Amino acid sequence: MILMADERAIAQAARALRDGQLVGLPTETVYGLAAHATDDAAVAQIFVAKGRPADHPLIVHVASAAQVPFFAEQVPEFAQRLIDAFWPGPLTLILPRQSGVATASAGGQDSIGLRCPSHPVAQALLRAGLTLGVQGVSAPSANRFGRVSPTTAAHVQSELGQDLLILDGGECAVGIESTIIDCTRGEPVLLRPGHITRPQIEAACGRTVLDKDALIQAAPRASGTLESHYAPRAKVRLMLAQDIDAKLLALGPHANNLGVWSAQRPDAGAGVVWREQPTSAEQAAHDLFSVLRDLDARGVTQIWVQLPPDTPEWEGVRDRLHRAAA
Repeated sequence: MILMADERAIAQAARALRDGQLVGLPTETVYGLAAHATDDAAVAQIFVAKGRPADHPLIVHVASAAQVPFFAEQVPEFAQRLIDAFWPGPLTLILPRQSGVATASAGGQDSIGLRCPSHPVAQALLRAGLTLGVQGVSAPSANRFGRVSPTTAAHVQSELGQDLLILDGGECAVGIESTIIDCTRGEPVLLRPGHITRPQIEAACGRTVLDKDALIQAAPRASGTLESHYAPRAKVRLMLAQDIDAKLLALGPHANNLGVWSAQRPDAGAGVVWREQPTSAEQAAHDLFSVLRDLDARGVTQIWVQLPPDTPEWEGVRDRLHRAAA
């Protein structure tokens, strides 16, 4: 059931989390499927509901940096700078995990992903949970594993059914998942790009951000880093703008059941559903998952996407598109 996120609904959701139930939670990035992070039985329900492998770790959301020592054994100095600069906000830090804490949430790893969301409803629920002994909530995106992430309460309900308690906090402002930085290697390592860019990370912590592919030793597993992820039912193809035009011209009247997300309206017939791709990376990130869901709902069999610029501000959008097309 979808509840408008007023004080009474937030209190009800906090009690549900305390009692081991799942809750649909709005954040500034996407909607999450939340469970009491240290209740392994509750966390196990997330894996079942999503169809997610149990060794694939979950991000733990906390009300503030005050909860970090409960979950993390240590915080490197550069990681503390990132907390100070970007929390609350769309940044997840991978830190060494306190032994025996949130084992199921960590997917059996000795590290833990922590994030402090800025969405007011998420903050209100996390604070209400604290008063009931809920130190944090594990909250991956509230969708079936590998599919398009939800950015509205209605998206969550369509994915996971009407029995789930969902707090409606409106449309997510950011629209793609958080940036993930591994802080367990002595230097910041980018595991997943997002709204907070690589140059912003480097400026805040005073370190060069490394790529996980450059590591000799494998980086910790993290949410949303599989090669194929964020995928609609339709086949996603990434193209340059001129290639979209050329292929549509070649198809002519045979272009049917086709979705196109591009900056300029293509010259195509009624069999092509076009959605305008913003020229701003921030707006494109906000729109991305909603556009994929909308085109899927219209029954297209392919979605052709104009490949965005290869610049730092577009890195998060390009990452999600490449995974959706894998």
